[in-house]
Amino acid sequence: MGKLSTWLVRLGVVLLAAALGLTMYNLRQSNDAAQTTAQVLRELETALPERREPAQAPSAAVSSRETEPKPDYVLNPDMEMPVTRVQNRDYIGVLTIPALGLELPIISTWDYPSLRVSPCRYTGSVYTDNMIIAAHNYASHFGRLRELSPGDSLTFQDIDGNVFSYTVADLELIDPYDISQMTAGDWDLTLFTCTLGGQQRVTLRCDRTDSV
Repeated sequence: MGKLSTWLVRLGVVLLAAALGLTMYNLRQSNDAAQTTAQVLRELETALPERREPAQAPSAAVSSRETEPKPDYVLNPDMEMPVTRVQNRDYIGVLTIPALGLELPIISTWDYPSLRVSPCRYTGSVYTDNMIIAAHNYASHFGRLRELSPGDSLTFQDIDGNVFSYTVADLELIDPYDISQMTAGDWDLTLFTCTLGGQQRVTLRCDRTDSV
C-alpha cells in the first residue's frame, strides 16, 4: 500500500471516529434534554389551569348573556404572552406534536444556553398568529420535524390554559443565515431547527385551524 493510500485510510478512520463522536454527543445531549423536559412538564402541570378551547362564535340560539366572556388575548391580541417561571426560566406554554409523540415546554425568549434545555420562542406570539419557535435537532426536541407531513396536527397551550390548534402546511430547507426567509410569509406558526451539520434549517410552516 502506497503512502497516499495509507494516508487516505487514516483520514477515513479519523473522519469516521469524528462522526461517531458527534453522534454520541448529540444522543447524550438529547437524552439530557428529554429528562429536563419531563421535569419541567411535571412542574408546569401544577401551574397550568384547565385547558380552554378557543372561544367560538355564539350560535343564534344562544343569547349574549349566556355566552362565556372572550379571553383576554382575543380582546387584546398585542398583549404579552403570560409566563410561568420554572427552574430559573420563563415558559409561555406547551407545544404538543402527536405524530412525533412530543410534548414540549416552550421558553419565552431564546438564547443558546436555553436551547440546550428546551425549544424557545424565536419571535412573535400565538395571539397575533406569527410565532416562530426554535429548537436544537435533538430527537427529543425538533430533530424529527422532517417526519411530519402536510395535514399533521399540532397544538399549543398557553399559560392561561388557552389552546391553539394547527396543521402542517409546508416544510422548507433554508439557508441557516437567511433570517428574512425564516420570517417571510403569512404563517401562523413556524418551527425550525438546524440539520446535524448546520448547513441548512429544517423549517415547518403551520396554519391555524381553530376559530375565535
